Amino acid sequence: MSCKIVAKTGTRLTIHLPDDFHHHFRDGPKTASILKHATKRFGRAIAMPNLRPPVTTTELALKYRTHLLDSMPEDGSTLEPLMTIYLTDVTTPEEIQKAHATGYIKAAKYYPAGATTNSEFGVTDIKNTYPALHAMADCGMVLCIHSEVTGPSIDIFDRESVFIESIMKPLVAEIPHLKIVMEHISTSDAVDYVANHAPPNVKASITCHHLLYNRNALLVGGIKPHFYCLPILKRETHRLDLLKAATSGSDKFFLGTDSAPHERFAKESGCGCAGVYTAHAAVELYAEAFESMGKLELLDNFCSVYGAQHYGLEVTTKMITLEKKEWSVPKRYEFADGTVVPLRAGETISWSIVDGE
Repeated sequence: MSCKIVAKTGTRLTIHLPDDFHHHFRDGPKTASILKHATKRFGRAIAMPNLRPPVTTTELALKYRTHLLDSMPEDGSTLEPLMTIYLTDVTTPEEIQKAHATGYIKAAKYYPAGATTNSEFGVTDIKNTYPALHAMADCGMVLCIHSEVTGPSIDIFDRESVFIESIMKPLVAEIPHLKIVMEHISTSDAVDYVANHAPPNVKASITCHHLLYNRNALLVGGIKPHFYCLPILKRETHRLDLLKAATSGSDKFFLGTDSAPHERFAKESGCGCAGVYTAHAAVELYAEAFESMGKLELLDNFCSVYGAQHYGLEVTTKMITLEKKEWSVPKRYEFADGTVVPLRAGETISWSIVDGE
């Protein structure tokens, strides 16, 4: 995409090493393929629990953490996995307390049943989780929310706005001190709710693809399956409001890529999977978004400060340098025994990470 405000070629920007508060690392040999990209761009990352089977217990989360650590690249690059457990209708307060006591499990993830990839084990009624959520509030554990409803009568473009009214507002009224992240928000409605109506402990993550693309990228000129994600891309007015929120300097909004790889055949099919792969270039793409608003000086807080503060983490002392230097994205990357098509496949990105700095 073209930028309205263009930094000069060769411009450099040094920021704290970003954290990703929403990342899908998958399982098995696929994890190592993803980590080759993620460890170059992030110091810590919230690992999503929607595996098959899902990570529903403390024991499964710790086992998955070991798998992530064992899958780090051979070149010595690494990141700290921040673990989550997958909320279900029967998650107990005792399980929450046990998870929190490990020190490794930082959040629990709420998936409405049927909302996205491997969410069929998710919550059927938010009230079923209230005992567990009260326990989370008491111990300070963060609730990560896929903020959509899934009823068959709800239009897919309206899922987020309906969720705010039917789920978010009653939840916040019931447990006002629960720390919440509305993940990958995609609408003006969510921006307005988080910025102007939600309490300070309710914040939101925003993906780079929702900042850079609207639904035309998915639908105009033929279906583009590699732009299909959930929440689905919305109209341009929503994208612009997301962009304004991300670059506003408000600590209510921070980085969460929702990088979600699927093998090429699983995307390019009669019933393609939801997910956009951005681990290969997420920080560079966020830089494009902030540059387009003339707000590069605010990129550091969005990528590296506000999310850490919400999760009660120290801001890292490690740094990373970006340079305004164009590079071409491969048409696909290896993904265990298959391939994954990344965002901007076969196209260019205008910012690069400076190696060794």
